[in-house]
Amino acid sequence: MEPQKLPQYSLAEQLLELSVKSGAEAAEVYQSLSLSRPVFFEANRLKQLETSQSEGTALRLWKNGRPGLAVAYGLVEPQALVERALALSQLNPQEIVELNGNSKPFYPDLGKSISVAKLVEWGNEAIALIRDDYPDVICTGDWECDVETIRLINTRGLDCHYTDTTLSCYIEAEWVRGDDFLSVADGETERNYLQPEKVAQQILQRLAWAKENVTSPKGRFPVLFTSKAADMLWSTIQAALNGKRVLEKASPWSGRIGTLVTSPTLTLYQDPQAGPYSCPFDDEGTPTQPLVFIENGILQHFYSDRTTGRQLGTTSTGNSVRPGLNSYPTPGLFNFLIQPGSETLQELIQHLDRGLIVDQMLGGNAEMSGDFSINVDLGYLVRDGQASGRIKDTMVAGNVYTVLKQLVKLGSDADWNGSCYTPSLIVDGLSIIGKQN
Repeated sequence: MEPQKLPQYSLAEQLLELSVKSGAEAAEVYQSLSLSRPVFFEANRLKQLETSQSEGTALRLWKNGRPGLAVAYGLVEPQALVERALALSQLNPQEIVELNGNSKPFYPDLGKSISVAKLVEWGNEAIALIRDDYPDVICTGDWECDVETIRLINTRGLDCHYTDTTLSCYIEAEWVRGDDFLSVADGETERNYLQPEKVAQQILQRLAWAKENVTSPKGRFPVLFTSKAADMLWSTIQAALNGKRVLEKASPWSGRIGTLVTSPTLTLYQDPQAGPYSCPFDDEGTPTQPLVFIENGILQHFYSDRTTGRQLGTTSTGNSVRPGLNSYPTPGLFNFLIQPGSETLQELIQHLDRGLIVDQMLGGNAEMSGDFSINVDLGYLVRDGQASGRIKDTMVAGNVYTVLKQLVKLGSDADWNGSCYTPSLIVDGLSIIGKQN
């Protein structure tokens, strides 16, 4: 699958010209073209191949200081899009125009395209590895190569673009044992290559731990969150580091720069060149930059877009994102990394005399206050440093900010869970409520 180029390169310039002629004092065009060819597996075999392509154009302009945003997909009628944006601008209050300018940087393309045949080969390999050990397991999944081209251009001279190719896979293994149903899922997101053997081995490990069901404990115990489950904790921390939440006084860390907010074991940061979620510039065209948020437990920085940075009395950290083409820029993270520890997952488990491994959860995202109560979809009891069986009908509750001050250990097994690169970790003092037999 070859990287795609935006077919209407003259459209962006035409929209800017029409906007200015119509009385706008500033305008920008954000274009996105994506191509995806997913490969789907069902009941252990290839089911179907698909191809999907989408093209979107967002025009944002300011007339008399009032912003208007209009979006079109596919073919665009330039004058109609400009008139729509102008009409919407009349409904909005005035604001300061926040645009980067006078820059036409070159950014190299990211990632390497993979053929559909290779994706099919990888999918068959992973399923075969799982079913060699567990022939009764039924596997479903998808393997995908996504290519997206982004271009951002405005009336102040900014013109930047790049093409990003990302590979991803997801496998779910279902194991029915009489009345007992077990579902184990895992996946991977990378550039250039995927590792079917690694994904298969992670699923095989979970199936081995779940060979028998055991009674869940009740009380306060240490909990090991695998790298797949730990993201529940980090989503709250990401929100607390958002400069917009700081301005709203919604972050509990407002005014805490330079103070200890977590265990000294933790260092949290972003890296523009790390992994499949790297990007050269944010959605306002500001170059992305390395940024340490928490170093050895001490709060160092918040992240912001241009507007939020100005309101905080600083500058943009290159963290503007558009949740969708029809959304205005807002502070967000392109990647979020937790500096891993030195011990493997097996070594972390050996630290637990009695506790739980949480690997999959049902809902229960923590609130801004940090409080959470989650139902464990897939978890395991640990006795004397060994995983000793699957637990069911179990809930885990606590507070994110509290448990990250009581962090016991970080693993060396960091992996991408969405755009968060996190290792497994052990936290202490969580409340466990389990159904007793």
